[in-house]
Amino acid sequence: MSGHSTIYNVLFLCTGNSARSLLAEAYLNSIPGIPFRGFSAGSHPTGAPNETALETLQTAKISIDGLRSKSWDEFAVDGAPAMNFVFTVCDNAAGEVCPIWPGQPMSAHWPFEDPAAFEGPEVEKRAVFLDVFRQIRSRIDIFVNLPMSSLDELSLQRELDKIGDSSADQKNESA
Repeated sequence: MSGHSTIYNVLFLCTGNSARSLLAEAYLNSIPGIPFRGFSAGSHPTGAPNETALETLQTAKISIDGLRSKSWDEFAVDGAPAMNFVFTVCDNAAGEVCPIWPGQPMSAHWPFEDPAAFEGPEVEKRAVFLDVFRQIRSRIDIFVNLPMSSLDELSLQRELDKIGDSSADQKNESA
């Protein structure tokens, strides 16, 4: 088997596509040498990335070039990249009606607290963003290290669901 000939497209879905889904997209795309390409979108995009989300990425030395808040409609049209995985990253998105994705990608719900909804001092807001970003990184790190080629679809779905179980975050903090 020769290296990574397959590139898996991963779509992170949220309501506003201004914070969590953008953090996930940017982080996934910052990991060198993996066969994954990240995208993000929202059901009701805010139209602009959250400033604190962009600062969080810059602090982590992750490129923010080209990041924008966009509608999931962009990924439901002919010619859009076909998605292999779709992850909802906010509690709202789980109850929303999602478009029908061509090719039935594997999907899972990975809920994260909405850091953009935090109201309080700037320093505390940054801390909330960093904490949510750490959780996102932790789940994506587990995901990209799954043995894709040796897992059948059912096993892979179980692993994806397990990653979304927030109790897994506590378990991985000592790692």
